[in-house]
Amino acid sequence: MSLDAPIACDDDAGMIAQPYQLYIERSDPAKNMARYYAMQIGQTLFGEACLTRRWGRIGKHGQEKQHVFEREEEAVQRFLELVKQKRSRGYRPPTTLA
Repeated sequence: MSLDAPIACDDDAGMIAQPYQLYIERSDPAKNMARYYAMQIGQTLFGEACLTRRWGRIGKHGQEKQHVFEREEEAVQRFLELVKQKRSRGYRPPTTLA
């Protein structure tokens, strides 16, 4: 057996199908409010789908919580539910100043 011969391997079987990540902000100077909310779906060392959420005041580390799911579809469903909830509360993508 040659070490140069290509070996077929199915490493993609447990990988996340596509990247899911989001960063949104909510600001109201009248209330001295400047918050952010970030989410992403990744994979644990054991191949499970992991939804990581981070939130807090803009410019600060804030808090973090991770949710582990057996299937990627469950993580995506929770991701989309949270996006809908945050948009209804006024979170939007950050505006860039040109």
